[in-house]
This record gives sequence, structure tokens and C-alpha cells, in this order.
Amino acid sequence: MKDEPGKPTDLRARRRREQRRLFWVVAAFLIAGGSVAIGVAYGPSAVPLGLTCLAVGAGALGLLWLLLTLMEKLIDK
Repeated sequence: MKDEPGKPTDLRARRRREQRRLFWVVAAFLIAGGSVAIGVAYGPSAVPLGLTCLAVGAGALGLLWLLLTLMEKLIDK
């Protein structure tokens, strides 16, 4: 979504969108890349357990991100 010329730019909204996109990219890379690395290093039988642990780790990152986002909203008020 491009900003229209002549309209004010909402830099905070743009930063929030970018942070959200980066979070999803990091989480996907953690889960997908980590699963492939575990599969290569330990074999395909270890992938389900590794995938579960990586998903829990991505969930923990998500909770931290949510906590920081809520704190930011409280401070902005």
C-alpha cells in the first residue's frame, strides 16, 4: 500500500506494519529453517520433536512481541 502524494505520512503505522512483517519472517525462518537443519543433522525422525520445540520458541517470541506492543500502546496514551 503506497502513500498517496499530498497526504501526511503516518510513520508510526508504517513502523508497526514493518515490525509485524519482520516478526512473521523471523518466526517462519526459525520454524522452517530450524526444521530443515534438524532434519539434516539428526535425520527425519527428529523433525517432529524439533518442530514442536521450535514452534514453542516462536510462540515465546510472539508473547514477548505482544507484551512490548501492549506496553508501547499504554505509554502512547
